[in-house]
Amino acid sequence: MADDRQRLIDSSSSSTSSPFITTPLDSSSLRKRKRSDSDEDSVPISPTHLTATIPMDETHIPATSNLNSIERIRDASYYFEDGSCILLVEDTLFNVHRSLLSRDNSSFSTLFTLPQGSHEVEGQSDDNPIILPGDKPSEFRHFLWALYALPPELQVVNSSNADLTQLIDIARISNKYSFKSLETWALDAVQEHVNQRPSTYHSSSPSFFSGGETLNASPTQTHLALIENTEQLTRLIQLAQLCDHERLLNSMIALLRQLMSRSLHYAYLSMALADDLNLRLLRGAAYLEVMQRGTFTSLRKQRGTEENGVERPVEINPAQQVRLLSGYWHLTKTWEHFRTTPPTFSHGPTCNASWHQPGCTQAWVEFWKDKTKGEAVMSLGLADVIGRLRQVQKEYDRSGPTYMTPDCKLAARRSLTDCIKKVEDQLPDYFSDEGLEDDFQ
Repeated sequence: MADDRQRLIDSSSSSTSSPFITTPLDSSSLRKRKRSDSDEDSVPISPTHLTATIPMDETHIPATSNLNSIERIRDASYYFEDGSCILLVEDTLFNVHRSLLSRDNSSFSTLFTLPQGSHEVEGQSDDNPIILPGDKPSEFRHFLWALYALPPELQVVNSSNADLTQLIDIARISNKYSFKSLETWALDAVQEHVNQRPSTYHSSSPSFFSGGETLNASPTQTHLALIENTEQLTRLIQLAQLCDHERLLNSMIALLRQLMSRSLHYAYLSMALADDLNLRLLRGAAYLEVMQRGTFTSLRKQRGTEENGVERPVEINPAQQVRLLSGYWHLTKTWEHFRTTPPTFSHGPTCNASWHQPGCTQAWVEFWKDKTKGEAVMSLGLADVIGRLRQVQKEYDRSGPTYMTPDCKLAARRSLTDCIKKVEDQLPDYFSDEGLEDDFQ
């Protein structure tokens, strides 16, 4: 039945909770829709076109439509005269070939086998197309490019001229409609592009990325580049999470953690992404960066970083406030435990053989008490447990306890390193809505 066919399309749209998916088709919004640059080759078809004489050329392609229907346009690139399936994406009609849409055991292959009953077959005319909600014409056009492109054309994705936005669109649409092979191909191309173009995201000098080149930029251009890169970073990490692509997700998390240390703007972005996508690997580091470097101006707002002298306020919602306060409390409590209780270690064989255990233990305790209240440690924030432990580690490497056997010195340092790693691993739990038991007893 036709209703079953539409439900299958709707289920493809709702089966993934991608932040890219837009709201379903709305007739009022389509009437108000303005032509964008991405639709420059598409031609609007209004009811007046039914009586007007329109030249048959590449920029004006007539289509029949009911007088009461919404304004629709035929895509100039992917509305083929010999196409066998008409699709409607927002207000744009695509006429493509069912054989291509049925490839790769996609959702369309199942859709085309559903019984029609007494209903008119959808996708056979402009008046009765198959409606694809939640997509944008530009995204679907990029997807169709990948279906129809010849091998020489596909090679562009491995060159410096690759369009990252196009690849993201291909991967997202392929995931939505279960084109698994095409999805894998696009994600691998995205991964390669990200690895090859690190300057796109974290150039150390004021610059912005445009048309495949990194150019010198004015303050205004730098600000615009920051917004552009933020949107692209967000789409990339959302795509990796949506498609469960572990390599790409790990690459994007590592990149964001680098960027956080350079700009608080990316710490706020990472904090929001970690909450929205439940990214444990990113949450702890992002919240810690915001807690240590953010300046509270009120209970509901923090002052963001100054980009080119312009301060941009950042909204902190109540749940994030609770997590930040929870993290501060847990970290200060953890440091108080470390300050009074040095990490334990197992004595080495030489220490056990010489009955030197009490001396090694005493030397370690005295060293710990002295360094944890030293000027270098105390200059760091009270909740900067990781920073303080690393400072103690530096002091240990510089001049460790004198009266300890070599085996015990190595064991004590390993214990200190393990403590640092344990705190890092527990950061996401510190910044939590729920309580956390002290795990360092």
